[in-house]
Amino acid sequence: MLRSETPRLAAGMLVLAVAAAVTTPASAQLSEQTFRGGRTSDLAALCSASDTDLAGTAARAWCQGFIVATAQYHNSVAEADPTRGRLYCVPDPNITLDQIRASFVNWARSHPEHAGTRAVDGLVRFASATWPCPVSSSRVRR
Repeated sequence: MLRSETPRLAAGMLVLAVAAAVTTPASAQLSEQTFRGGRTSDLAALCSASDTDLAGTAARAWCQGFIVATAQYHNSVAEADPTRGRLYCVPDPNITLDQIRASFVNWARSHPEHAGTRAVDGLVRFASATWPCPVSSSRVRR
């Protein structure tokens, strides 16, 4: 195969992969807007997607990336200003992303009042409710 044909082949394969994702059952519930929406309900939909098809795999990867990014940002802010304290304290350092994802989905279903809030706010509310910090580590009031 000529090198000049490689980009076209890759582009063609991408088009086929996207077409396959669009025709799968999970994609009927997931759209580009679900990825771009930025609400707690959107994140919960992405996190609850089935991993048996292409759209579901992408959605769950997005969800897990969002969880990791939120946790890293929270840790950075908490470390930069210890007087602010932590918003949540995960007790088990070996908890898996899949366990966090599943717990968040269950929390979101139980708290529909937060569906329209920003996804990061919903995720942090979930974490704060699920893993509250001991009094000495919690947020210091100014």
